[in-house]
Amino acid sequence: MNETESLDMNQLQQLKQIEEMKRQILSKILSKEAFERLGRVRSVNPQLAGQAELYLIQLYQSGQIKTIDDDELKKVLKALSSGEKKDFSIKRR
Repeated sequence: MNETESLDMNQLQQLKQIEEMKRQILSKILSKEAFERLGRVRSVNPQLAGQAELYLIQLYQSGQIKTIDDDELKKVLKALSSGEKKDFSIKRR
């Protein structure tokens, strides 16, 4: 094993640890339904799910939230996704 392979293994292990920590925090603050919804969103739109995860973890770490239910998660997802909507117009001929 050369040095670059060792670095890649260390980076991979660090990423796994970070993902596990995120999962633990999210499972603590999200209701069962909200956690399942976030999983479904992740399979369809990983970028939106990642943004929501970071946002929720930041709120939790700053002490602004304790728990999030499914309705509150819907509001967060809607707020985050509204900024991503692309403007388009349909022209009829």
